[in-house]
Amino acid sequence: MTSQKKTLFPLKLLLFHFHATNTIVLSFLPLYLAHKGLNGTEIGWILAIGPFASLISQPFWGYMSDKYKTMKRFLILSITGMLLSSIIFFQMNHLLALLLFGAILYFFSSPVGALSDSLAQQRANELNVSFGTIRTWGSIGFALSSLLVGKLLDHIGIGYIVIPYVAIGAVLLFISFTVKDVERVEAPVTLAHVKQMITYKPFILFLTIMMFITIAHRANDSFIGLYIGELGGTESLVGIAWFIGLVSEATVFALASFWFRSFHPIVFLIVASALYSIRWFLYGHASSPTTILSLQTLHGLTFGMFYVAAFDYVTKIIPKNLVATGHLFFYSVFFGVSGIIGSLTGGALLDSFSGQTLYFSMGVLSLLGMGAFVFYYVVNRNRQKTN
Repeated sequence: MTSQKKTLFPLKLLLFHFHATNTIVLSFLPLYLAHKGLNGTEIGWILAIGPFASLISQPFWGYMSDKYKTMKRFLILSITGMLLSSIIFFQMNHLLALLLFGAILYFFSSPVGALSDSLAQQRANELNVSFGTIRTWGSIGFALSSLLVGKLLDHIGIGYIVIPYVAIGAVLLFISFTVKDVERVEAPVTLAHVKQMITYKPFILFLTIMMFITIAHRANDSFIGLYIGELGGTESLVGIAWFIGLVSEATVFALASFWFRSFHPIVFLIVASALYSIRWFLYGHASSPTTILSLQTLHGLTFGMFYVAAFDYVTKIIPKNLVATGHLFFYSVFFGVSGIIGSLTGGALLDSFSGQTLYFSMGVLSLLGMGAFVFYYVVNRNRQKTN
């Protein structure tokens, strides 16, 4: 094994196991909460409290990582907190208790993915390899977990969701001690640097436009399981749906080195936004769970393409000494703010209307996002020509 592979192997394992735990929350938590007797609106509140907690935790952990120039220590701390709080969360039965301990769980778990991706991006730049070829291991972990955990929960019952979550999380904690930390020599980061970044207009405008796409994406993350159930599907079919989508995602990530450098990142964002819109409209027309399963192949072309392009673009426009902070701000908008809005509005639409109405609304939102990205690209290109 070469020195490069030795450096990347623990990082790939980290991504694999974190996303294996993450799939349990994304794929099966709504079903678990429904099993507890909660309605769609209440499930939406619990799913929204996680992204709300991440709005605080992700910028905080990113700033601390930049300030003390270490990601590994904060990864270990976050994973430890994630494991302990998950054991308590899955014992709760009442809405207020679930909201409280759900917020604590997300406070620790949400930075793990962001810090891992940031570390992967920096390691990819350092070794001159594609970020997508590293990140694909997260998708593989997500895919395998969704399939295997779905089958496991079919046998033992959704009420025992804590067992696979804690088991995989314990392995994740062990792996985090073996990951190589970042090596950075920039000047110490201050709050003034952070203020400068969050008032940088191109960065804020980009994040704002991105939300048109990510709100719809996060609403799907929260409610695809319930929608499949509405169409007559089981927990196992939910797991299979995630598996199909994540295999396509892993393929797009793995092949990123071949397709990604062909055009400007914003061009890929426009294409991915258009595909997102088509995807949601097709979901809205679905009449059976098997239709959703076949359409899940579009997940890679939408999320895979969108995430690689957006992450790369953000990396280019943020200051180098604030890379972790910038990445976690990006992550907090992508999965935090968008998750709150997507969960709350999605839950309300699901309760008041139907899954079809929810997905048609998501299609319209993605179409608006595509138009906004076209405008953003044209304005930026004209500005660069003028300069």
